[in-house]
Amino acid sequence: MKLLLKGGRIIDPLRKIDKIADLLVDGGKVVRIETNIEDPGADIYDAGGMWIIPGLIDMHTHLREPGYEYKESIRTGCEAAVAGGFTAVACMPNTNPVNDTRSVTEYIIRQAALAGIARVYPVAAATRGSEGRVLSEFGDLKEAGAVAFSDDGKPVADSAVMRYAMEYAASFGALVISHCEDATLSADGLMNEGRISTELGLKGIPSIAEDIPVARDIAIAEYTGTSVHIAHVSTAGAVRIIREAKKRGVRVTAETAPHYFSLSDEALREFDTNLKMNPPLRSTEDVAALKEALRDGTIDVIATDHAPHSSIEKDVEFEYAANGIIGLETSLALSLNLVREGVLSPADLVRKMSSNPAAVLGVRGGTLGIGAEADITVIDPNRPWTVDVRIFRSKSRNSPFHGWKMEGKAVLTIVGGAIKYREG
Repeated sequence: MKLLLKGGRIIDPLRKIDKIADLLVDGGKVVRIETNIEDPGADIYDAGGMWIIPGLIDMHTHLREPGYEYKESIRTGCEAAVAGGFTAVACMPNTNPVNDTRSVTEYIIRQAALAGIARVYPVAAATRGSEGRVLSEFGDLKEAGAVAFSDDGKPVADSAVMRYAMEYAASFGALVISHCEDATLSADGLMNEGRISTELGLKGIPSIAEDIPVARDIAIAEYTGTSVHIAHVSTAGAVRIIREAKKRGVRVTAETAPHYFSLSDEALREFDTNLKMNPPLRSTEDVAALKEALRDGTIDVIATDHAPHSSIEKDVEFEYAANGIIGLETSLALSLNLVREGVLSPADLVRKMSSNPAAVLGVRGGTLGIGAEADITVIDPNRPWTVDVRIFRSKSRNSPFHGWKMEGKAVLTIVGGAIKYREG
């Protein structure tokens, strides 16, 4: 199949391209980027006024399958992904059973292939059962298709185990993604510790519950000469520690999620359980620090941390509600606000949501180079729309953004040269 995207703004920071041109796809590959391409055999898509960018890659998604298919399945998660402009997602291992064996990794890959919608990259558990005690079989899991290792959702509290994980992963050319949380400090916490938690009478989670393990994991990486990726950064303290480590040459990368730079703990005054997450929404000062970290490159990646939950887990008292929100279908619009605010340029945004995640995980994508796989997202950056969770592709509805007026949307998502989502 040939597909000709006409007259769009092509943005590819890896190739230093930012221009109005046409792009031709043939045989699942990008074959030409020029002005005024003519090909009578191609299907034509008018991309005038739109951005043509490398397909978005989310390196932090929870697809819930196997075990929690009532919240999300690999198929529905992939449908939500392409609707949000993502051509690929990396799925975390907190399934049931935990993805700590070859059989679970291979099952995920097989289900993704059967769905045939988006690319799915399994992240395997760093420790057996994600219990933080005994390392998983990294070599076997990587051979089966795992792209990284993490106990996301649970911290690895034992420093020796984390050291061994980083060293073991490095021997296989793999990455450890760290969920940085000191559970002795965050225990029973419901929101960010501060003025708002005091006013609401809710037990708080102090920022040092994140800062301390961030410092520890960076110290381990620096000592061992290995690399580490810090998941869902939410505090100004963590930003400062990561920034200083990068200046020293430590091999650390980091991500944050749109809800952490779009909302603060002020939003919890209505006790909306869709705003309960871990790490929690932080202060307005933390939000400002995250934006600056995105601007100066301290934070490399914008990830969704898409965490679907059913009404069973969310339609309860705030204290008992599960942590997490869905994000695949709102991430792009929220992140485009950073461009409008002057925090990021369009090219910077593509780096954070496509090129950098591909590089961090070591997977294909992140570029529109000639001969590259045609994983492409077409964005209308000015398209107005209103969030309506009732029509989301995700099975779950736990988004705090229902009813929000948004600007900017993926209108065409192409995976391997095939259109997987088209707006309307």
